Amino acid sequence: MKQTKQNPLATEPIGKLLLQFSVPTMMTLLVNCLYNIVDQIFVGHAVGIDGVAATNIAFPMVTISAALALMLGDGCAANISLCLGKKEQQQAEKILGNGFSLLLLLGIGLAVVVLVFGTQLAVLFGASEKVYRLSTIYIRILALGLPFQMANMTFTAIIRADGNPQYAMKSMLIGATINLMLDPILIFVFDMGVIGAAIATIIGQMVAGMICFAYIHKFQHITFVKQNMRLSWDTCKSIFSLGFPSLCIQTATALTQIVMNNLMRNYGALTQYGSEMALSAYGMMMKMYQVVHAMFVGVASGTQPINGFNFGAKQYARVMQTFRIAVVVSFVISGVWFLIFHFGGGIIGSLFVADDPLYQEFSAHCFRLYMMGFFVYGLPQVTSSFFQAIGKPAKALATALARQIVFLIPLAILFSAKYGLSGALAAAPVADILACVTALAWIANEYHIWRKNGFLLLKH
Repeated sequence: MKQTKQNPLATEPIGKLLLQFSVPTMMTLLVNCLYNIVDQIFVGHAVGIDGVAATNIAFPMVTISAALALMLGDGCAANISLCLGKKEQQQAEKILGNGFSLLLLLGIGLAVVVLVFGTQLAVLFGASEKVYRLSTIYIRILALGLPFQMANMTFTAIIRADGNPQYAMKSMLIGATINLMLDPILIFVFDMGVIGAAIATIIGQMVAGMICFAYIHKFQHITFVKQNMRLSWDTCKSIFSLGFPSLCIQTATALTQIVMNNLMRNYGALTQYGSEMALSAYGMMMKMYQVVHAMFVGVASGTQPINGFNFGAKQYARVMQTFRIAVVVSFVISGVWFLIFHFGGGIIGSLFVADDPLYQEFSAHCFRLYMMGFFVYGLPQVTSSFFQAIGKPAKALATALARQIVFLIPLAILFSAKYGLSGALAAAPVADILACVTALAWIANEYHIWRKNGFLLLKH
């Protein structure tokens, strides 16, 4: 009699599984972050502080488009996987069709809004009087590529659900490579500055988006049917419901960026650094922050299939062990980057804007103050992923949003009113520590429930 092969999630060493599931997601996000950083370095060397400040004003817009794209992508991917698991082929294909229609509507709609209200958005996102015109031009050019950027992010999740992550990775890498190749040509050779950077970005996004669109007729487990593009409220609702956490988290990031940009502009003007330098240095720091955040997202997402399977299989000891290892890894990552940010902030700043001692001085100050509590940053990320994996989305969302919405934004507004620019920056470490304490409280309560119910938490 043929024996049933055991699922490796139940038997393989946790460390090996975590490495296997974390690295692909981490690498995908890191490539995306790194080409944005290189893009900013080119702008900094060609245009200077004002150029970096102007391009950073577009960051909230990019985050908002990512929020909508991830809502559709994650919502569609989760529903398609569920439907295929239940053998509901037609419903899975209907979700794909409706998701494609929603992508077109939201992508084109957002692009039109940005083109029409570009000036108002630049001011809302924190542009100072000196750079708002350049920011508006940059934002409006990027708007032309928004539908393709959103297509790339949305289809990446759906293509992964179809079992072809290599294709999704290829589309992103090709788009990033084109952007990096065009950046120096348009910025330096043709002396187009910020406008050249924007054009290079949208060309890369368009190519990546078209590669994703080409996958429509290559799906392995579902078929794209035009009739399924007719929107159904029930189908749309199912997409929105499972994609809602992704929308909330990304929207919280955008709100934080908008609030902090405005604080940098207003209170930076009252210092020797000025609004433009404050906006530029803060935006540069956030680019580096996204790189490290990608590492935590990789670790957190890597724990989900392991925790989800073992929790469902009632192997609670493996769930606990996975969480413990992920916490240790997150503390190692956050500890190493805390030291880099504490001692290397000025050096990092000089990569973006060279030969400006004042900029390097403020960059060092910015990194030291804002990242003072970074050594505890990873715990809330891993805890949120833990709750998502064991089927408690409310706790997962509350843990994920605590740092930015509950703590960082209110504290930044309060501290800046009393202590100015440094107060706004000092809100971040306080928010990091409070978010860590909140995560510890949530996880301690959850483990108390497990012990009360007799789960064998300490058995390996």
